[in-house]
Amino acid sequence: MSEILPIRRALISVSDKTGLLEFGRWLAAHGAEILSTGGTAKALREAGIPVKDVSDHTGFPEILDGRVKTLVPQVHGGILGRRDDAAHLAQMAQHAIAPIDLVAVNLYPFEATVARGAAFDDCIENIDIGGPAMIRSAAKNHAHVAVLTEPTQMQAVMETGGTTAAMRRSFAAAAYARTAAYDAAISGWFAAQLGEEFPQRMAFAGTLAQTLRYGENPHQRAGFYLDGSARPGIATARQVQGKELSFNNLNDTDAAFECVAEFDRPAVVIVKHANPCGVAEGASLSEAWDLALRCDPVSAFGGIIAVNRRLDAAAAEKMAALFTEVVIAPEADDDAIAVFTRKKNLRLLLTGGMPDPAAPGMVFRSVGGGFLAQSRDAGRVDAAALRVVTKRAPTVQEMADMIFAFRVAKHVKSNAIVYAKSGATVGIGAGQMSRVDSSRIAAWKSGEAARAAGSDTPLAQGSVVASDAFFPFADGLQAAAAAGATAVIQPGGSMRDAEVIAAADDAGLAMVFTGMRHFRH
Repeated sequence: MSEILPIRRALISVSDKTGLLEFGRWLAAHGAEILSTGGTAKALREAGIPVKDVSDHTGFPEILDGRVKTLVPQVHGGILGRRDDAAHLAQMAQHAIAPIDLVAVNLYPFEATVARGAAFDDCIENIDIGGPAMIRSAAKNHAHVAVLTEPTQMQAVMETGGTTAAMRRSFAAAAYARTAAYDAAISGWFAAQLGEEFPQRMAFAGTLAQTLRYGENPHQRAGFYLDGSARPGIATARQVQGKELSFNNLNDTDAAFECVAEFDRPAVVIVKHANPCGVAEGASLSEAWDLALRCDPVSAFGGIIAVNRRLDAAAAEKMAALFTEVVIAPEADDDAIAVFTRKKNLRLLLTGGMPDPAAPGMVFRSVGGGFLAQSRDAGRVDAAALRVVTKRAPTVQEMADMIFAFRVAKHVKSNAIVYAKSGATVGIGAGQMSRVDSSRIAAWKSGEAARAAGSDTPLAQGSVVASDAFFPFADGLQAAAAAGATAVIQPGGSMRDAEVIAAADDAGLAMVFTGMRHFRH
């Protein structure tokens, strides 16, 4: 068994007081001298735990409004001095530097200060200097010193009766991760203050929320990390019931929830393999569910369901009739929750709110040797932004359906084609190498859905069609016309726009250009 080093002297300065008093009593009971500052010293003293102010230990007072209190040789020498180096020990004795065996430090709450929208000067004052310096010093000298940056580590020390070499090395790794994340938050905030969207060096950090069973495939390992942002979604969700979430569950659920957030009326999105297979608005979630499921009932089996309203029992009953992996909602009635208890494996997630689809943010993707960074696709179009390019202008209903379809297309893998009618998708073609194939697949899907409902008339008959990018040739538009579409929404911008517009006019279609594309790879 590894040697357990006792703790003779500990320096504690924590903003998070969780477990502090229990740990302080344990240290005192084991004969350790406790050094502390400010609020930590006050809390310990009021609990009757012996504590010595750092300024009394160092003989140097706090100065500059507390900015300098531990940045002195008596502290850092006591932390950094190697106990197995005779020269270090001699110098420590020469300068009356007492060794410090444990450092427990929480950093000033910079992240929380920024999150609450504090003024610039307040944020600056909450940048800790002494804390990171002590943490890094103790972590470097972890052969002899334990560094605690999380309250749970106090419990581990008490249960062990001191610290082992393996514990100290693990604590050191966690300490450097904490200071790295802290510096990343500060550098990111400064970049934002300066308006630098892509600074020369970009740092970001995450906190492990869950180690996953595996990644996209069983031979891959995976974890779910939180970036500290307050965007409602899978990161803020409370899992009410169901099995452990997998990598694919989380990825698909995020796709579904981000898509359903696009709509103002009660809406339901059903996602399979990160692509919507049914999207609809309705007077109620129950009505929206019926319309969304109608689009592709085959693909919906084993899918992910997202809603943008408080989930009620009527909608929950319908959803529970279909095998579903995950249901995600901002809130749910008790009766709705009770409905899903009959499906013990179904995961029910409640996020506490809806994300703002127009809110700025950054998204990242790894590539060999680095990563790509881009702003979130927060683009949206409305009727005022659309340009009619055909002889026939769209009707009011066609215009509403085109805007709906284009918002759905934003969340479908390219090449994306979406047929919609009366606020519901009636055919979706995703991820094809050619746009005309996406058009044909979406049309075929609409026919299959109609036959499943007992009709020979494809659902796409009389619909509108949205394309996430321009039609490079007229064939994609002609395929949509053959499927029964009456109006088209697309970005425009092709060298053959005139040819495509002429084809639309020949078919009697109305067509509008958005001037904005929504590639999603």
